Amino acid sequence: MNRALNNRNPLNIRRVAGTKWIGQSLLQTDRKYVKFQAIGWGLRAAFCILRTYARKYHAICVRDIINQWAPSCENQTETYIRNVCLWTGFSGNQRLTEKDWPLLVRAMARQECGVILDSVTINRGFTLYKLITN
Repeated sequence: MNRALNNRNPLNIRRVAGTKWIGQSLLQTDRKYVKFQAIGWGLRAAFCILRTYARKYHAICVRDIINQWAPSCENQTETYIRNVCLWTGFSGNQRLTEKDWPLLVRAMARQECGVILDSVTINRGFTLYKLITN
């Protein structure tokens, strides 16, 4: 099992001092990435981050979101953007709404951990996000 799935964190959300996520595991065994109790909680956290990007940085298109999520100083950002656009059918500069986020997160998880998550799993995380906001 790869690191992202082992951590139940398919978008590889980094640990940040002082940030505690709902559903994160009590024992954090990965020094770099958050470990969650279940994959739904890891996906919920990703949706929360997308909400922050939209509100704080006005990142509402694939290009802006991915540039924020996976900066070129650490990633092949243009490849990431191309892949997400290919897998979602979105254009890089297309304005996304919250209803588009499950498809976006599914593609981002595929890029991050190399696994295509089923829509039931994605929707479970989205439902947790919608029900429990912080």
